Amino acid sequence: MVPPAKPTSYYGQPVLKEPVWKWYIPAYFFAGGLSAGSTLLSAGAALAGDRRLARRSRVASVAAVGVGAGLLVADLGRPERFINMLRVARPTSPMSMGTWLLTAYGPAAGVAAATDLLGILPGVGTAAEIGAAALAPAVATYTGVLVADTSVPVWHAARKELPALFAAGAAASAGGLALATGGPHQSPSARRLAVSGAVAEVAITRIMKQRLGDLAEPYHQGRAGRLSKAAETLTVTGAALAALSKKDRRWAGVAGGALIFAGAAVERFAVMAAGQQSARDPKYTVGPQRARVDAGGGT
Repeated sequence: MVPPAKPTSYYGQPVLKEPVWKWYIPAYFFAGGLSAGSTLLSAGAALAGDRRLARRSRVASVAAVGVGAGLLVADLGRPERFINMLRVARPTSPMSMGTWLLTAYGPAAGVAAATDLLGILPGVGTAAEIGAAALAPAVATYTGVLVADTSVPVWHAARKELPALFAAGAAASAGGLALATGGPHQSPSARRLAVSGAVAEVAITRIMKQRLGDLAEPYHQGRAGRLSKAAETLTVTGAALAALSKKDRRWAGVAGGALIFAGAAVERFAVMAAGQQSARDPKYTVGPQRARVDAGGGT
């Protein structure tokens, strides 16, 4: 009997070029999700009449999208490269659509926050917030589509889960930040969003790993494994604290919100590291291809 062949490539060299993105990109993914989640939270708070939460969330949204824009420009190297991407609009390109989304979303979120802080043009502010809230779900998830629309094995195989994972992370981070910064005015709405987002993030991550099968190995090994474990620990602990927080235990809400916020950030870095590790090892590229050929599915 011949033992099963170990999937490999010529001389064991990587089949794919490892993504060269630096830390700016996972941080940018997180900042964009935080901004989008905060916009939706501010819109919901405004409808519920919670003006304090709405204002804090608007400010958080603008701050996050500003940080995200700075991180993106830092990765691109020169600001004009972002402007050059606006020369075309390609619906089949997640990067092109993401550029246009940010171009429309950022100013709308900025106008909503500015009119609120200055106490002017309430009608304009409301219209801007509605526009930003309409774009927020796409802003929160397009980065998941972006990484899945590559040949990186772990990302492409998780194309069904990554957008949902990033959406859950956006909700968790926005709710967590609002809860952590609420002080004596912690909002039940922020608590519910933080806890539900955290639970969804952990659940989707586990479902993704289970569906990936052997391809999920990078999430259990090396840097990606350490980051993934840390993200789940932070998120689960934070959700437990936030769920138990009451009026006489506001410290639990602050600590829980901060941990949920941190867990969502670390999860983005875990996804990035897992993708880089899977591209580096040829078995994650050759193995699934061989399995599809053996199953009669072609390459």
